[in-house]
Amino acid sequence: MTEREGVDGDGDGTGWEDGERAAGRRPEDDAGRGVVAAFGQTMKMLRLRARLDREELGRRLGYSASTIASFEQGRRIPSPRTIEQADEALGAEGLLCLWKDEVERAQYPVFFQGMAALEKEAMELLVYDTLVVNGLLQTEAYMRALLTMRRPPLKEDTIEQRVAARLARQEILDRDPAPLLSFVVDESVLRRRYGGTDVYRGQLEHLLLISRRRNVDIQVMPLDSVESAGVDGPFTVVVRRDGKQFVYAEAQGTSSLETDPARTAVATSRYGIIRSQALTPRESMAFVEGLLGSL
Repeated sequence: MTEREGVDGDGDGTGWEDGERAAGRRPEDDAGRGVVAAFGQTMKMLRLRARLDREELGRRLGYSASTIASFEQGRRIPSPRTIEQADEALGAEGLLCLWKDEVERAQYPVFFQGMAALEKEAMELLVYDTLVVNGLLQTEAYMRALLTMRRPPLKEDTIEQRVAARLARQEILDRDPAPLLSFVVDESVLRRRYGGTDVYRGQLEHLLLISRRRNVDIQVMPLDSVESAGVDGPFTVVVRRDGKQFVYAEAQGTSSLETDPARTAVATSRYGIIRSQALTPRESMAFVEGLLGSL
């Protein structure tokens, strides 16, 4: 991995200062779409070879015939587990499983694919958000609200793929051994009622639920704070299992992934200051409860 590498994000940050950025294209306009299409054609070929119709394969995998058609036509991206099950059901002897990594990457926008891979190897994540609730903490309804607000509008199939991808990312919350996850979110984010009152209420309740996990800290940066080390915008520090650190930031479809030790050290130190300026986790959840009580 290069020192600064364009990756694709969940989308809602600003750029990292002085970092190079690579323009990210949506997967439906990129080679990722070709990967998904080629996988679908291979799956269809193996199904026909096994003399199974879509309904029968769907029954074996727990899907409808229309969903199998979507997989084969490259309109939906199956999970790694589904690919494994399809490989076994079709007697593919590992042929479909060879596609797992490529297909999984294709479900993310291009500029976030590198970050998605890093999250899987993370021992610790330090996240500062100023625009929306972080994707790892979002409810499905909140995700859909954000994605339907994108302009130009995203295709329905793309929205479904991205929702599935974000939900898959949240498996990090249940991983064993559990990574240490720290989130500082600006108060303004928690006051935006994206998706309407019901979606908003569900998202606040979800934050309270996740905050009970022993490996998760959620803090709020209050609007009335007279100082904030986070004025340069949102970013994420990733600490990999081997101890190597990365800093990720994104804005408007572009992103940067910083690996220079001096810069990652500065980001980690900055995050520590941000945490000290924010409300404590206990105070933060009391604040969220107050927002819920005002609804």
